[in-house]
Amino acid sequence: MPFVRIFHSDQSKDPSFPAALSQSVHRALVSAFNIPEADFFQVVTGHKAGAELLGPEEFLTIPHSDNLVFVQISCAEGRTTEQKTALYGAIADNISNDTSVSKADVIVNLVETKRENWSFGNGLAPFA
Repeated sequence: MPFVRIFHSDQSKDPSFPAALSQSVHRALVSAFNIPEADFFQVVTGHKAGAELLGPEEFLTIPHSDNLVFVQISCAEGRTTEQKTALYGAIADNISNDTSVSKADVIVNLVETKRENWSFGNGLAPFA
């Protein structure tokens, strides 16, 4: 039940770029977190590099370009550190393999929440 937000530089003129990012992240979640294929809730938005999408040229000795992609995933608590590390690696690998974005430009933030904090429609809280 992850909710994914993907923020990317809108430098790419390829109209399939947002969908490629989306599928890259979803495949990583399916493999690393073992979520169902149909568990697919995402928002993908493009932003102007250097004006609306900002990051340092280097952080923790990792160089970054203007082609940054930020991936924020809200999900239920309970994954191990190994699963999280596998997810981060799979997201970076998938995005770099599927697009022109470097692995160094893929920033991932995982936000864990309690299951009762989720509603998937009709005002229902199925896990509360």
